[in-house]
Parts: sequence; structure tokens; C-alpha cells
Amino acid sequence: MTSLTLVRRINAQPATVFQALTTPEGISHWWGPDDGPVLLAETDVRVGGRFRVRFRMLDGSEHESSGEYLRVEPPHHLEMSWRWSDDEAGPDSRVIVALRAIDTGTELTFTHDRLRDEATARSHEDGWGGALDKLVRHYAA
Repeated sequence: MTSLTLVRRINAQPATVFQALTTPEGISHWWGPDDGPVLLAETDVRVGGRFRVRFRMLDGSEHESSGEYLRVEPPHHLEMSWRWSDDEAGPDSRVIVALRAIDTGTELTFTHDRLRDEATARSHEDGWGGALDKLVRHYAA
């Protein structure tokens, strides 16, 4: 198993960023690695609650992921299990997000761990990197 960690600085307060991470409306602005649309976002943001998000990439491919919220401590911590919906045989991985207030807004530390191998980590790094860059752009001054 392997993991990846990405850090972004966002021009919004942690509570605002937390909302973007956990509400269907917020998710619609940033989920997915390119400018394709979010088609479905469902969240039940509580420990034991579930999420499901489906998005379409610009190449027309659609991808759906889901999981369970494992830790919910607004506005600073969010942890959830993660699974691609078309990968029923694969193990769940885990996403951990830490939000820290800084002078310019929020420093977001995003960790995706329990990934199968380095190739999977690289693929997820590209995908999450694109998505988090969209989140930064959404709050750009």
C-alpha cells in the first residue's frame, strides 16, 4: 500500500473550504481533474454517513466514487473511505483532509492513503491535483 499527499493554499476561510468539500453545491465546483461537470453529488456528512459523486471528464468518460465518512470535525478535519464504484473487488482506500487557517485563508493538506501501488498513487495524484487546482481557482481573488 502507498499514499500521496498534496498541499494547496486557498483564498477562503477553513469553514468555507469545509463546505466546499462536504456539500453537493460545493463539490460541483471542483470535483474531477478537468473542467468536465459533476453529474451527481450526494453527501450525508456525519461519522457513518456516506457520500457518492459522479463526474464526466472532457473526454466523455464518466467516473463515480463513494465512501463513508470516518471523521467529521468542521471546519478542520475530514476523513472518509474511498472506492471507485466500478472497482467492487478492490479494497477501500482512505482520504484525509486537514484545513489550517493561514493569513491568506486556508492551507489544505490532502492525503489519500491505502492505495494499491505506485501507479495507482500517480494516477490519483494527477486526478486529485487537477481537482484541488480547480478548488484553488474557484476561490481566487
